[in-house]
Amino acid sequence: MAIIASNFKTNHTRKSTASFVNEVNEFLKSNDISNEVIVFPTATSFDEFETVSNLTIGAQNAYAAEKGSYTGEIGTVQLDEFGIKTILIGHSERRHVLGESQDEIAKKYDFYMSKGYKIIYCIGEPLEVKESGLDKTLEYVYEQFEGIDTNYENLILAYEPVWAIGTGVTATNDDITNVHSAIKSRIPKPLLYGGSVKVANVREICALDGVDGALIGTASWIIEDFKQIIENTKDL
Repeated sequence: MAIIASNFKTNHTRKSTASFVNEVNEFLKSNDISNEVIVFPTATSFDEFETVSNLTIGAQNAYAAEKGSYTGEIGTVQLDEFGIKTILIGHSERRHVLGESQDEIAKKYDFYMSKGYKIIYCIGEPLEVKESGLDKTLEYVYEQFEGIDTNYENLILAYEPVWAIGTGVTATNDDITNVHSAIKSRIPKPLLYGGSVKVANVREICALDGVDGALIGTASWIIEDFKQIIENTKDL
């Protein structure tokens, strides 16, 4: 069963998110689809959605605290209001655009692990590392597990090569299977692929050995495309 996740990043509004979630929910219900589907909206779009059991709403980010004096952040008090117990941690945009260090990421991971959250933990390498070969890529990726308890039972991994996110450039099947097989041999957890996944390639990617689903950005923001992505992977 494939895991299909949509990361809205800084897209959609409260109104359009509600429409999106409700339409996905009806699609899963009416077509009897058993894929695990996760939607990560903006924090301003959280709500008390009525959803089928295999549709989960998650947080793109939150601070490692219940509440407190952390301007611009949210904590578990805000997540609890909407019953959110799933979180994305370590996304490359948090690392490379917003400057989160591995130490900060590990502290956030430990906090949400202690609270029992389902964690989708992201790893991936920039272009200059990728061009240095598979060994350097794996060395870089494994460094992103520093301070991370990979034995945590409620952990899903997501491999997102930084050079393929939002660029239209998708890793080759060999790129994906080489990295996924290496990671899964060391850390036997569900492992998603992310990086310019779209309607046209999602089935082929999710059918590869070692790929347990996809974490999708741009191609998942249009409701008809996201429903087609779910349809294309429903029997994997």
